Amino acid sequence: MSKSLKVTWIKSTIGYNKNQSKIMVALGFKKLNQTRILPDNESIRGSLFHVRHLVRVEEI
Repeated sequence: MSKSLKVTWIKSTIGYNKNQSKIMVALGFKKLNQTRILPDNESIRGSLFHVRHLVRVEEI
């Protein structure tokens, strides 16, 4: 079984760089406080690094 990340969007992107808002959409988020299960790979981790102040990440 491959590893996964449980990612919860906890802070709004208002007032931050527009690219960070686009990253959240690319990760599949639509609403604040939404939780997504994402695969644990370098691409996802790189995106999460840019928005680490907006999300909570837990390894599953």
